[in-house]
Amino acid sequence: MLRKLMLSILAGTTLTGSAMAADLTSMSWDGIVAQAKEEGEVTWFQWYFEDRFRNVVPAFEEQYGIKVNLPDLDGGDAGLNKVMAEAGRETGAVDVLSISGDKTKAISPSDFFIGPILSLLPEANAVTDKAQGGDWGGYAIKFWGNQTGMGYDSNRVNLEDLPQTVAELETWMAANPQQLGFNFENGGSGPSFINNVARNILGLTGDAEAPESLDLAPVFDWFVDHEDEYVLTTSNNDSYARINSGEFLMVPVWEDGIAGLIQSGEMGGHIKVYLPEWGMNGGGNVVAIPKNAPHPAAALVFISWLTSAETQTELNKTFGSAPSNSNSDDSFALISNAERANSTNWSGGALPADAVVPAVIENVFQR
Repeated sequence: MLRKLMLSILAGTTLTGSAMAADLTSMSWDGIVAQAKEEGEVTWFQWYFEDRFRNVVPAFEEQYGIKVNLPDLDGGDAGLNKVMAEAGRETGAVDVLSISGDKTKAISPSDFFIGPILSLLPEANAVTDKAQGGDWGGYAIKFWGNQTGMGYDSNRVNLEDLPQTVAELETWMAANPQQLGFNFENGGSGPSFINNVARNILGLTGDAEAPESLDLAPVFDWFVDHEDEYVLTTSNNDSYARINSGEFLMVPVWEDGIAGLIQSGEMGGHIKVYLPEWGMNGGGNVVAIPKNAPHPAAALVFISWLTSAETQTELNKTFGSAPSNSNSDDSFALISNAERANSTNWSGGALPADAVVPAVIENVFQR
């Protein structure tokens, strides 16, 4: 759907941007800040944690005197769909768009966004335009790092006793039947688990390349053979609630999701997260400025603030997200820096998630 919408727009319209947008790349940073203050506001289309981010952006408003509008969105593609639908207009409604890092497969950044903007940022050397396997060519900047891992009940199991390899996982499941729960829909933590177990079963880890003809039968067999030892949950949230209540010892989780629940008091601090050697998928989201943004200078200043070392440290503290600025303090993260070496990619590597997870669902869970 997203690709069809993009193709129809490119076929029938010519993208236009304001004169101000065209001038951004030739202005000094002080000039951009001065123009941003004249514009006076910025509208950020951010599809998750909108209510919590409204408690974060006042720091920007106080620093620059620029108001931040943060509307509620319905789903991850809502903002992108709006930007694409309004691409032919002289002025759109979106100043800053949050987008999943892997969306370079669906759109061409230079067709829709002002830029490249990376080199314009005061902290350009500490931030990146790459996220979740996508290279944004300087047109979008990573502001959010997320990581799936394994959540466990530290009141009943020690970190050193948790499995690190799939072979150790098999032993652990046999000794703790139905103490592992995971979802295969309504959230990505379970699919990350499925994806990475499959990679290990097929020996497609590290720099290994998947063969052109992929035999997934060993993966199907593994999940069938162990089906009495795990429990399928209905969603990320279902897994979280059930490990928090004591039903499970271990479930796949999102690091930032667990951190947010602990901070809000909805989950106990006894739920810890680790990133096993068998690997779990990590990713990230970027922010970009649509070509017809009504307040492009304010948008660029906001992106600079959002990706700064100071703000990224605060986001790590508040949300548990992995900082995207190399000068940030990530000491509040639930996953250690040493374990992050085990992070794998959703769309890259030897076995992309969309090459295996739907097949496992069809041939095992829904058979």
